[in-house]
Amino acid sequence: MIRPASAKRFSLLGLLAAGTFLAAAMGQPSGPARADDPQGATGEAIIHADDHPENWLTYGRTYSEQRYSPLDQINRDNVGNLKLAWTYEFDSNRGQEGTPLIVDGVMYATTNWSKVKALKADTGELLWAYDPKVPGNIADKGCCDSVNRGAAYWNGKIYVGTFDGRLIALDAKTGKLVWQVNTIPKEAQLGKQRSYTVDIAPRIAKGRVLIGNGGAEFGARGFISAFDAETGKLDWRFFTVPNPKNEPDHAASDSILMSKAYKTWGPKGYWTQQGGGGTVWDSLVYDPVTDLVYIAVGNGSPWNYKYRSEGRGNDLFLGSIVAVKPDTGEYVWHFQATPMDQWDYTSVQQIMTLDLPINGEKRHVIIHAPKNGFFYVIDAKTGQFIQGKNYVYENWAYGLDPKTGRPIFNPEALYTLNGKWWYGIPGPLGAHNFMSLAYSPKTGLVYIPAHQIPFGYKNQVGGFKAHPDSWNVGLDMTKNGLPDTPEARTAYIKDLHGWVLAWDPVKLETVWKIDHKGPWNGGLLATGGDLLFQGLANGEFHAYDATNGKDLFSFNAQSGIIAPPVTYSVNGKQYVAVEVGWGGIYPISMGGVGRTSGWTVNHSYLAVFSLDGTAKLPPMNNMGFLPVKPPADYDTKQVDNGYFQYQTYCQTCHGDNAEGAGVLPDLRWSGSIRHKDAFYNVVGRGALTAYGMDRFDTSMTPDEIESIRQYLLKRANETYQREVDARKNDANIPVNPTLGITQ
Repeated sequence: MIRPASAKRFSLLGLLAAGTFLAAAMGQPSGPARADDPQGATGEAIIHADDHPENWLTYGRTYSEQRYSPLDQINRDNVGNLKLAWTYEFDSNRGQEGTPLIVDGVMYATTNWSKVKALKADTGELLWAYDPKVPGNIADKGCCDSVNRGAAYWNGKIYVGTFDGRLIALDAKTGKLVWQVNTIPKEAQLGKQRSYTVDIAPRIAKGRVLIGNGGAEFGARGFISAFDAETGKLDWRFFTVPNPKNEPDHAASDSILMSKAYKTWGPKGYWTQQGGGGTVWDSLVYDPVTDLVYIAVGNGSPWNYKYRSEGRGNDLFLGSIVAVKPDTGEYVWHFQATPMDQWDYTSVQQIMTLDLPINGEKRHVIIHAPKNGFFYVIDAKTGQFIQGKNYVYENWAYGLDPKTGRPIFNPEALYTLNGKWWYGIPGPLGAHNFMSLAYSPKTGLVYIPAHQIPFGYKNQVGGFKAHPDSWNVGLDMTKNGLPDTPEARTAYIKDLHGWVLAWDPVKLETVWKIDHKGPWNGGLLATGGDLLFQGLANGEFHAYDATNGKDLFSFNAQSGIIAPPVTYSVNGKQYVAVEVGWGGIYPISMGGVGRTSGWTVNHSYLAVFSLDGTAKLPPMNNMGFLPVKPPADYDTKQVDNGYFQYQTYCQTCHGDNAEGAGVLPDLRWSGSIRHKDAFYNVVGRGALTAYGMDRFDTSMTPDEIESIRQYLLKRANETYQREVDARKNDANIPVNPTLGITQ
């Protein structure tokens, strides 16, 4: 554990801080942070987390966000005896990405739709639940499912961001609302279209709750806000993209944006209407060693560099890490990993701080493995690039400049400038996404949940045009730019991979790896028992030997897992917990791509394991979405336009080429496609708005909506027999070939 210099006098101060922390955890007020105690009781407890490893107090367990726990009761020798201790079923079968917090025997878990559950950490007994009542029509305002990545804890309160843009403070003991604020400022909403969501886990630094947002695919201007943890009052705000008129926002970012960042943008690009992007939707880190907050900044809006910024400049601070002072938000330094971003290569992926020996000298560094496929080691105090190297195969750059860390571009990859089609590896889902890294100080290795998901990049035909209620990225999204041939599909499927990489951050090399075959697997946890825990897209939960990758434990969770595990102890017994539920952008957008069938099953629940567990999973439906023989007739004249409308408005939730993956309804088998009026009631009038299906009558005409129905009928007829045959081949799902449904 990395500690500030003041923590060396811990023997007495640490005991006092721990005592105050326990009082706060029991619901007794500890008071606001004092001038001589800026961290407050919880901040001191997080700094000294290794002195009470039974808890998991913040998103990455410690401020360094290494996701390592020293607990070792469960270890390499006995993990094979791990059993299910208890489960808690969530009330949403959409994707689950949350990191539960554990505070003195109480678990605080967030779920899809920004709901919060407080449970007894040893039994799963529900203590309280809070539903922020996010409106259903907000679901299509976000790119990647209505997920939530976790809560924050500070001095007796739980803080959670909601998908519709609020920050909420709850009493940790009772679950009652203390305060809530709207995190989206008016000055961020300049322009014709803005769509902000919040799914990031808040972080707290020195009594301030830090929160970012998402929305760059729809039109957004990125920022983070710092709110007083006791009152909800805004302390400061930092915008990550300049004001389009180069005017002050009366924010902490004004000076650096106006003096330096603005000149790196083409002044007449579409960023002036779409906000520019740069949303902060995943990683935010406070480092008590440097007393800096590190902001991880996302992609541009629109993605297309030529349309966004006229093909000019580096577009600061897209694809960057920006360091600011936690007390004021004042800019200190930045490092841009992907200048001129045109591939959706966000740098919002996990930031971690380490002390590493570099060239014989111990350095306090940031390590970062963003979407673009390169691993970076950066000086945490100054932002100086130290070293970097690609951790997977990538084809957009030839390498990094050894002095600056700037990519050496492959000219062929600059598709927005050369106008050519580009088969990019990585694609916009990156070589690594939100799935958490882990680091073990025992092995000295960083564990990366990496994957390969290529993408065909192609400029939007006819120039940029923004569509309401849909993605606006400046690309031709039909079939994700991939040729529509069986050969192209087969080649693409062969290029899909997923791994765990055990990466040496000093030598910049893979020591060993685990091949998962397919992508989009869960985050990682490393422990003092020399174990590495991870859930997989195929529904398995594993424990690996952290020294060599040997598979030591496997559990069939009956549903894909993307969330990261945590570990904690209650009354001396160690537990491992993980949220189960596959989702996010890959399952809902890519649908059946990479599968024999588009069919799968998704269940959402919390699974907790111990060495003496006796629980069993309850019975679960394994039938998924069933193919129903569609009407044979459809209007062939409408299907081409229907395909365009579907890919524009429907694809990112219901699957590419109208093939769903089991998270959200597969529209090929929807009863509504059989009747024109029924389909319009759902799509046009919003009959299912309460369930997350927004209305689109202001975005499309009735004829355009009808063309989508005709296209869906075509796709249902084309794929019906394939889906039936896939179920025939699954011994667990007997199929009546006449009806095309399971018996």
